[in-house]
Order: sequence, then C-alpha cells, then structure tokens
Amino acid sequence: MLHAVIMAGGSGTRFWPQSRSQMPKQLLRLHGDRTMIQQTADRCRNWASAERTWIVTNSSQAAATAAQLSELPEHQILQEPAARNTAPCIGLAAIRILQHDPDGVMFVMPADHVIESTEQFELGVHRAAELVAADQNRLILFGVTPSFPSTGYGYIERGAQPDQGSPPFFSVSSFREKPAREIAEEYLRDGRFFWNCGIFCWKASTILDCLQEFEPELHAGLMRIQNALGTPQEAQVLATEFPALKSISIDYAVLERARHVGVLEAPFSWDDVGSWLSLPRLNGSDQNGNTIDGLFCSVETRNCIVRTTDQHLIAALGVENLIVVHTDDATLIADSDKSEQIREILDALKAADLQKFT
Repeated sequence: MLHAVIMAGGSGTRFWPQSRSQMPKQLLRLHGDRTMIQQTADRCRNWASAERTWIVTNSSQAAATAAQLSELPEHQILQEPAARNTAPCIGLAAIRILQHDPDGVMFVMPADHVIESTEQFELGVHRAAELVAADQNRLILFGVTPSFPSTGYGYIERGAQPDQGSPPFFSVSSFREKPAREIAEEYLRDGRFFWNCGIFCWKASTILDCLQEFEPELHAGLMRIQNALGTPQEAQVLATEFPALKSISIDYAVLERARHVGVLEAPFSWDDVGSWLSLPRLNGSDQNGNTIDGLFCSVETRNCIVRTTDQHLIAALGVENLIVVHTDDATLIADSDKSEQIREILDALKAADLQKFT
C-alpha cells in the first residue's frame, strides 16, 4: 500500500524569531490559514489514511507536532533522538513501514513546502506509484521546471523519456550542485534541468536494499533498531543507535549512486519557502510593495515585510526594504538584502549566553 512520509525535522533558522528550536518553520503559519505541516498532511488525506501517514521529527519537536496533527495516532509520529539528515530519517520510516506493511511504498516529502494545487499533487502521487508498481526497483524523484535561475537549489539533468505517460517521466542523466548564477542561467536556457525539490517515491524495502549496498554501516544500525521494534529495549536501542548513524542526505547516500533512478516532472507548483523573502511571492504585496501580516500602519514605507499580531501595532515611517518580525519576546529588524544571514543572529545570541531566545 501507499504510505505518506513527511520529513519534519528542520529548524528553519532563517525564519527567526518566529521559528525557534521548539517551534520550527514547519509548525508556523506562513501561507494560508494552517501551518506548513498541517497543509502538508492535508494534501495526503485523499490517498493515505491516518494509519498510513508517518511523520519523522526531532524528539524535542514531537509534542508540538502531535498537537498540530491530533488526527494521527501517536505511534505514527516517529521521533529522531538526534538530527542525522535525510538518509537516516527515511531509513527510520522505512523500517517502521515494513513492520506493518512488507510491500509498502513510500511517498516522501518535506513538511515545509508550499505546493499547489492539491489535485495536481495527487496526479503526481498516483503517477509515481504506478511507475514504482511497474518496476519495483525504481527510485522516483520529482523535478520542478525552473522559473528563474536559482543558485539555492540543486538541479537534476534529465535524460531519455522511457514512456509517453503524463506527467512525463525521464531517466536521470546527472545531478548538479547549487550552481553559480551564470551556470544557473545556462541551465534555465538549456531546458533539460529540473530543480530537485526533495520529493521521492519508492518501495520501503528497495530503499533499505540500496542503503545496504551503498552505506552498509548506516544500514546495519537501522537493522539493529528494526530488530528492537516492539520489544522492551526499543526506546533504548533507538536512543543509542540513531545518533551514531552517519549524517548524510539520501541524495548522496543513494540517489547519486543507484542505477534505477528516474525523475518525474512535477505537475504542481512548488515553493520551498526558504526565507522571509518568500512571503511577498506567496502572499502578495500592497500598493507600496509591503507584505503585511498583523496590525500595521505606515507613512512613506516601501517594500517591507512585516509580521506581527492583531494586538501589537507596528508603525513605520520613511523606511524601505526592511524585514520586521515581532513576537512576544523578540523583535527582528533586518535589511531585506541580509535575509540569508539571519542565522548569524542565532550564533550571536549563543555567544552572548542568550540561548533561551533561539
């Protein structure tokens, strides 16, 4: 059967001060009326029941995650004792799924992306599942057609098109790292390159076989965890073994080394909501270019991003290109051009012994 696996262990440091270690980006409402992880779970409802929806998150975030997804059984929220990147995360979900469904197919996605529309997303889900059913060795990636020359995404170079189905499915010719601007512009002109959006589909048993082939020590650790599932030693073995696993992405661990890898052209629109600068693109701006959420009044203020509450007024006079974010215990004021450096504030807070604000 088809299972939804939602990876929800990120920290979202570029969304400080709203994003904190205990309340990361995926638990925030950044677009629409529900939080990022709630919207992600909503997209899965028509094809994955609550019993086939799995959340993988950090232990410190598990309670807040469960509170936002109260419809899920508690045992569907898998807790990572330490952050170990996507290969251990996916491996942990795979062994849990196989415990319940030996033929389980995993549809894996991050918790903190904006995808529209749900109908187009479901079209992609079912197409990927059909491709895996046709060849159980397949590892399916989703590629997003670039709309601008991004230097912040990895790229997938497509190869031959092995069938004429829709959406189109291609072999993978190569993977490319985050490129310099001029290379990204070349990829955009070329037309054979997709953004790698981090959405995947494969059999749970197949991805574990690949981990055994390419990362045998990581696989061995997962097997020790698997052997303890359902026993009194489960929690202790997980706490001991998982932090010792190699921290590596599924891309490096498997996808760039495996043989049966294909890329499906995403039929949906996609945004990874990487920083505060994503909000004007997603939520629109007023006549002065300001993107506002909360109580705001301004004079001669342009191209600002403002986040506050309906009880706390932010007033601005004669400023441009600022990010202003108010929370109960911290307020950020930043030059929009410095949005990628917001994580440096967290380093400064730790250095000043102000970790409670991180």
